[in-house]
Amino acid sequence: MQLGTRWAAGAEPPASVPAALRPAIADVEAQLAPAAGHWTLTWLEGRPIAELDAGWEVLLTASGEVVARPFQD
Repeated sequence: MQLGTRWAAGAEPPASVPAALRPAIADVEAQLAPAAGHWTLTWLEGRPIAELDAGWEVLLTASGEVVARPFQD
């Protein structure tokens, strides 16, 4: 795993956040309260994963699909 960056929900994502994830991140933020916490961008097996403290993740699958979902147990 490679650590990426961290930013506040509602703020402009840093340049290091892939363009493919940005629309899904904005969609998740639109569903939540303004003070939803912070996003953390990490990389697993070369693919980006953005995790929100409020219990959401936005990730790029191996097939190239962007998925936004609540954390899974």
